[in-house]
Amino acid sequence: MIIQEKQLAPDFSLSDQGGHIHALVDYRGKWVLLYFYPKDDTPGCTTEACGMRDHFPDFTKLSATVLGVSVDSVESHLKFADKYHLTFPLLSDENKDVVMRYGVWREKVTMGKKSIGTKRTSFLIDPEGRVAKIYENVKPELHAQEVLKNLNELQAA
Repeated sequence: MIIQEKQLAPDFSLSDQGGHIHALVDYRGKWVLLYFYPKDDTPGCTTEACGMRDHFPDFTKLSATVLGVSVDSVESHLKFADKYHLTFPLLSDENKDVVMRYGVWREKVTMGKKSIGTKRTSFLIDPEGRVAKIYENVKPELHAQEVLKNLNELQAA
């Protein structure tokens, strides 16, 4: 893993499914869950995104925002967000700049087959822009609840 906890999270500027630009620096003062996922409208990614959607009000109550990132196009993100009524930004990293900087573009093994792609990984970033927690072995169906639990603990500390 290139990024370490307590390190300043690398800034970026990417378009979401509506064509709006999001820069990490614009979220200073808020908690940010930056979650990287392999591909729009695939089983694990859909489960994870719908979990984020369903728990989005809980993130909002904790002054946290959710940003999903994949190497899919803005158009793909728009279809995915519309199909599943996703209420948070999905950022398009078609040039793979951000996945490379965060160290999530790497070899992975799926059902015994090796490939290069986005490794499902999330970064919880604190209001000062530092990485508070890294999630590497993400279980899509439980991820939102796990992050919310950690967020509650970190904010109470």
